[in-house]
Amino acid sequence: MIRLLQIEFIKLWNNRASKILIISYFVLLTSIALIAAIKFDIGPVKFHLAEQGIFNFPYIWHFNSFVAALFKLFLAIVIVSMMANEYSNKTIKQNLIDGLSKKEFILSKFLTVISFALISTVFVFVVSLVLGLAYSDYNEVSIIFSDLEFILAFFVKLVGFFSFCLFLGIFVKRSAFALGFLILWLIVEQLIFGLLGWKVMSWENAGRVKDLLPLESMSNLIEEPFTRLGAVKTVADQIGEKLSLDYHVHWYEVLVVLAWTALFIYLSYALLRKRDL
Repeated sequence: MIRLLQIEFIKLWNNRASKILIISYFVLLTSIALIAAIKFDIGPVKFHLAEQGIFNFPYIWHFNSFVAALFKLFLAIVIVSMMANEYSNKTIKQNLIDGLSKKEFILSKFLTVISFALISTVFVFVVSLVLGLAYSDYNEVSIIFSDLEFILAFFVKLVGFFSFCLFLGIFVKRSAFALGFLILWLIVEQLIFGLLGWKVMSWENAGRVKDLLPLESMSNLIEEPFTRLGAVKTVADQIGEKLSLDYHVHWYEVLVVLAWTALFIYLSYALLRKRDL
């Protein structure tokens, strides 16, 4: 497995565009820390974002994992480009001639996906821990390490999303078309929801079906964290709105994404096995 990973990382590091995207991705993840520096004074009103509680434990795990997941498109581009380069440079054919089986080839790509997700997760965990220790009002160990389910959900979400991108890269063969297909599929999921709710079943049941679709199920793993902020709840109470949302990561949501991940990897292998290279 280490040999397969070494082959993939050598390919990626020797590709200038991939190298720039990977570095940019981790720079953006680090930039979450810059949110702490956002402050402005408007007359008597003094606003410091870090003082609004976004870096309090355990809320920071939710907030940072949600924000960090927004940057995943950078690595998605790397993954689809990785597959496109295999076809355009004919390295996939050369790898198979050199003795690499199709199963090992897919395994090497999946290991790369796992590595990207794992490194990203560790990175977000460390950044969040440092920011929390610096700005959180709560530093008890039991509070610091509660709600780590969001970090696990972040990892599962990235693995699922990158596996989908890997499948699209193999299916379409061209990075631009693969990314276009990704956007198209996002629209298709909304159309499926709309058509089911309009013509086939109740909107509530249509929503349940939508939650089982790949991109929607990945999105549902980490709900938006902003309505958890005390300031938002205060404003909602003042206008008569009661916010009672479920922010927890549920086991069945994780299971749905893992099932899609397994399916995408299997389809990638099945497609590669049947395709004449």
